[in-house]
Parts: sequence; structure tokens; C-alpha cells
Amino acid sequence: MGRAEARRARQGSARRAKRTEKKSGIRRLFTWKKILGAFLGVCLLGILGFIGLYLYVDVPDDGNADAKLQSNVYKYSDGKVLARVGRLNRENVALNRIPKDVQRSFVAAENKTFYQDSGVDLKGTLRGIFNTLRGQGKQGGSTITQQYVKNYYLSQEQTVSRKLQEIVISLKVDNKLGKDKILAGYINTSYYGRGAYGIQAAAQAYFRKDVEKLTVSEGAYLASLLQAPNQYDWTLASPAGKKRVQERWAYTLNNMVEMHWLSPQERAKQKFEIPKDPKPLPGLTGQSSYLVTEAKKELFAQGVDEKQFEAGGWTVTLGIDRKKQKDLEKAVQRKLTDDLDPKTRKVDADAQLGATSVDPKTGHIVAMYGGAGYPKHYTNNATRADYQPASTFKPLILASAMENNATTTNAVPITPNTVYDGHNRRPVVGGDIPFAPPNEDEAQYGNISVQTATNNSVNAVFAQMGADVGLDKVKQTAVSLGMDGSRMDVKPAMTLGTMGASPLQMAGAYATLDNHGKKVTPTLVTGATHSVNGAEVKLPLKDPVGDQVLSRKTADTLTSVLTGVVNDGTASQAVKNTAYSAAGKTGTSDDDKSAWFVGYTPKLVTAVGMFGESPKGGAQVTLKGTGGGGRVNGGGYPAKVWADYTEAALNGSPGPDFDLDTNLGAAVPPTPTPTPSDTPSTSPSPSEKPSKSPSPTPSKPSIPPSTPPSGRPSDDPSTPTGGTSSDPTNGGTQGGDAGGDTAGGTTAGPGGNRVNSMPGFN
Repeated sequence: MGRAEARRARQGSARRAKRTEKKSGIRRLFTWKKILGAFLGVCLLGILGFIGLYLYVDVPDDGNADAKLQSNVYKYSDGKVLARVGRLNRENVALNRIPKDVQRSFVAAENKTFYQDSGVDLKGTLRGIFNTLRGQGKQGGSTITQQYVKNYYLSQEQTVSRKLQEIVISLKVDNKLGKDKILAGYINTSYYGRGAYGIQAAAQAYFRKDVEKLTVSEGAYLASLLQAPNQYDWTLASPAGKKRVQERWAYTLNNMVEMHWLSPQERAKQKFEIPKDPKPLPGLTGQSSYLVTEAKKELFAQGVDEKQFEAGGWTVTLGIDRKKQKDLEKAVQRKLTDDLDPKTRKVDADAQLGATSVDPKTGHIVAMYGGAGYPKHYTNNATRADYQPASTFKPLILASAMENNATTTNAVPITPNTVYDGHNRRPVVGGDIPFAPPNEDEAQYGNISVQTATNNSVNAVFAQMGADVGLDKVKQTAVSLGMDGSRMDVKPAMTLGTMGASPLQMAGAYATLDNHGKKVTPTLVTGATHSVNGAEVKLPLKDPVGDQVLSRKTADTLTSVLTGVVNDGTASQAVKNTAYSAAGKTGTSDDDKSAWFVGYTPKLVTAVGMFGESPKGGAQVTLKGTGGGGRVNGGGYPAKVWADYTEAALNGSPGPDFDLDTNLGAAVPPTPTPTPSDTPSTSPSPSEKPSKSPSPTPSKPSIPPSTPPSGRPSDDPSTPTGGTSSDPTNGGTQGGDAGGDTAGGTTAGPGGNRVNSMPGFN
């Protein structure tokens, strides 16, 4: 071996030696023995700590004292007491009074290993502690034993120390009491909603029967309630809540089959039992029943623990103005219920009315009418969202058009002065689904401005406008104004207000217009404090007035346009010539099942909805013939109630005029109204320049017109046929919406398509 090779060998040996020295240094610090010793040391310390905690923490001699439960006080905006609610609704029952299948339903729903575990779910509890440390609140699993310990011995607070106490006491209780006593204690101390603590109170509250008579299906429902009592209460639940509780109910029964407590054959026979409506709480009658229920829903939505709230000690202040509340109730009495005679007219028994009145500057609900009150009518008509708002939705289409700088098919910007073709059953151009809606009473219009179309609620114009804007954009605008997007099918009939909406939602949307485009979310609760160990803790509440969701120009233009509905349109008979400035929109849905007026002054926004509801089963029915008249539309009872209430609520004062930043709409000095073109055979392009012809007068032919085979809205050579963007020669699709978003008849459209007919929308 040469000298060079020997040198390289020595260098390699030196490098290996250095690496060995480094490794040896690390190994000296982190040998497997040291790591194992450290791990065992930590485990030993943890075990010793837990033993010390186990020896230190005792099972309390007594449970939480019922005497700590207090009333919850609800107050008007001026501090006067509206209602005082609170009593312990609990009756403990022995386990042998609870049917075996019902007992097992609770185990199947909450803790399948209950009869085998030691009282603690260590994995779930550690997850709960970890999530508590991360500030994520109520997460992680607990056994039935742990939940019983929390309910009976401890508080509902979410802290690590309380969780550790829960673990120790649960282990001791499981060893001391046994499974049957723990299960009985759990079922008797749990909160089921409706103020009911324990299964006997819950059986009465939901099914009007004693616990011994509960079926396995009813037991599975009560067991399912424990996860979310307020959200899963069938009377209060949203459609999503009803779906989830049914899924939870099915999950419980399926677990019982898995655990061999219920045969597959018996499981197949089970039917979800709809619970009874709640009984009124003591002292709650009339509108106070709705106000208290809605206030609680708002608090729970803002994170207040339901069980903690029901334990009492809360003072809740509402924005309800006592005078305005009485004014609203009197207006409903004078302008609607005094006209009704259910004994001689069956249809009068179907009439329901709901209203929400909001201060647009604060977002506070100052008055609310929900119906006849518990126990005559449990559904709050002011917050129900199962009826169509109809044409009260149309202003939101124009708002979306202006906010998105939309144009007609001929590239003309859409404003209140833009001209559209108002012909009855005029096919919409540019949509994916054929659609040709009728105007109210099949009325024929020629070329009219958007302002005139709004005044007269012309369906043909707004159906085309929705296509011009884009239905997705219309939906986005509506949702930004507070409407429920989950109820909106993005189909052409949406432009006629076929989704579900509540007076509460519509009041919020129009309050945003009144508030110059700043989002208003109507809110009932204006303050809430909780007594904790003698100290008053104030609950932080969200501000009902939010960000700018519409430009001021758009919002103010809509207000200007809607003054025309009051002064010269569908609401003029009931509202015109008031001493105060007013704007609003009427709406009447298919077959007169709902009728609306949403109106506002600079200081007050009120949405009034009237609904046809069968007293038996709650199905939607027509309002035709109510009060001994014919059709019921938004310009009738709803507008009359609105006008009577608003006059009283404003104390007869004219108040200020609208402060509008716009040069468009009916509140601005008018320009000549556009009319049908004199051109007999061609369709004029949309324009903001009015024609020189007289203003059109809608005609109501004795025979409802249908779209002729040529595909044009009319074959009359003296009548314009194409309108703003409906000329079939421009590539428009003929026919109607075969899906039929509303219940109406159909007529044959061009080319054999079916044209959806929806008489009654205005």
C-alpha cells in the first residue's frame, strides 16, 4: 500500500472516530434506559397525583339544591315586567316505573357500554379536557355516570378542575351506587326542554301521559332530546332540527337492535311519534307566550346554555315598546278579527296573521304579533317561514339589478325608468328553464317602466328582470338582506317569491333598505344579566345593525320606488294620503294562501303577513272568502292592519320625510310614463327614454289569453309583442317551467312546452 493510500486510510479512520464520539455523546444524554425511566417517572407521578385526588375528593352528601333555582324575569324596554317565569318542573320516579325498553333507549342513545364500563370514558374525557384547554367548550364524550354526576352533584361550568372532579366522583359513584340507581338518577335529573327536568315531567310535556305508558318510540325521542333539547323540540325545531332529531331517534332504535334489545321485526314497526304542542307556562298568555319563547331562542342562539338558563336567575330586557305592542294588537283586532265570524264562515277559522315591527336605526323589535297565543295557537306567525312572501320579494330583484349593474338583453342598464314588456304570459328570454308567468288576474300591459311595474306588481317584468340579473345573484342579494337561502330554489319562479319567508325576515330586509343599505337583523333581546353568587353578570350581545350590504344609492332608490306602491299602486287604497312618508310592497301568493304588506316610514318598519292555515293538521289553505269578501290580497287586510298600527304607533305625527340620496323612483319629480310603442309589428328595445303615447291601462280580458302558436305574446298587430328582452327572434326560449314551483294550472306553450300558470301572484 502506497503512502497516498495510507494517508487516505488514516483520514477515514479519524472521521469515523469523530462520528463515534458525537454519537456517544448523544447516547450518553438519551439512552433508552433514561427515556424509559423518565416515562415511568411521569406515569408514577400521574398515578400518585390521581390517587391523591381520589382520596381528597369525596362524593357530596347532597345534590345541587333545588332551592337555588330562581325565576327568570322578562322586561319591556321601559323596565316594566312583561313576565316572570320559573319553577322546578320535576317529579322523580323509581326505575321500575319506567318501561324496560324506555330505560334501554337512553343507554342506546347515550352510552352503549354503560353496563360494562367503570363509570368513566377515559378517552372521551381526555378529549374533553384537551378541548376545554383549547377553549372549544362542550366537546368530548361522557358516560351516563359522568353526566349524572355533573347533573346532580356538580355545576355545568366547563373547567379542567370540574372535569377532574367529575372523573373521581364518577368512579366512586359507580362503585357505590350500582348501575340501576345511576340510570334512574340520570333519567330523573336530565333536562328535556319545555322546562321539564326528569322523564316524568318530560312524558307529560311532550306526550301528555305518565312515564309508565311511554312506548319505545316515545322513549327514543325523549332520549334523543337530551343532546339538544331546544333544537330538537318538534314544535320549535327548524326543518334541519326536525331532520336531525329523526336521525337521532333512528340511531337510538338501531343501536337497540344491535344490542339485541329490540328485534329487527319490532324495529321495522316503529313509527316516529310527533309530540304534542307545549302547554303554556304559568302566567304566559296572549303575545307574552310568543315573546318569551322567541327571546329564549335568541339567547340560546347566542351561546347561553339552555339548562343553566332554565335554572333561573336571569333578567332579560326586550326591545318591545309597551304602547306599540298594544297598538299592534288593537290594529289586528280592529282591522281583521272583528271582521271574522268562524261560526258562520268556515274559511274565517283558517285566517292567521303575524307581524313584526322594527326600529330601523337600532334593529330592535318594538312590537310583535304572533297569533291568538297559547294554547289556541302555538306557532308564532311572526317568525314562521313556511309561507311564500310572493311579490314582497320583487324589490329585492331590482336591488340586485342595481347593485350588480345589470343590464337588459339589449345592454340597457336596469333602473326604475327602464322599459320592459309587461304582456301577460310573456316568455322569459335568457333563462335555462322555459317560463311564462301570468300577471295578476291575467292583466295585459304594454311597454312599461320598472316603476310602473312595481306599482302594479307586474309578474312578466320581474320574471324577465330576474333572468337579466341572474338568479344566483338575486339569491345572493336576498341572503345578504337576511332571507334564508336554504329555502330558495334557484329557478325562474323564485322571482315571484315562491320561497318560504317570515314577517321577521321581511321586516329585516326592508329595514335594511330604510337604513340606507346597512344590514339590519331584527333582534328582540336588548339586554340580559345573570345572577352568579350574588353578582350580576352581563351577557355580551351582538349588534343588530351590521355592515353596509347595499350601497346607499341602491337602498334609497328602492325606497323611492316603493313610495309609488303606496301612493299610486296596489297599496294605495289602504295606505294613501297618510300624514307621514311611507313606502312598501304588497304580495299575494298562489291561490291566496298568503297575503302581505311590508311597509315603512323613516322611523318604523313593519311586515304584516296573513296566512291560510287549516285548524286541523295545519295545512296551507286559501284565504278566499275571508271576512265575507272575495279574494284576499296584500292591499286588503295586511295593508289595513299596517296603516292602522302605524298611525297609532307614530302618535298621529307626520314625522320626517325620507332622507334619500337618489334621483330615481316615484319620490323624485316624475318624468312622462313610458307606454307601448305605436310600432305594430316590431318590439322596441328597452330604454330609459319614455314614449310619447298615453300611459297604459291594464286590461282584464274575459278569456285568459294564452301564448299563440307563433311564439309571440300577442298576435294583435296594434300591440307591441316583444318588449324589453322577450322577442323570440332574439333567441329566447319559449314555453314554461315544467317543474312547477307553485301549485297552479298549466297551459300548452309554444312547441308543446308546458307554461306554468300561477294565478294570484301580485
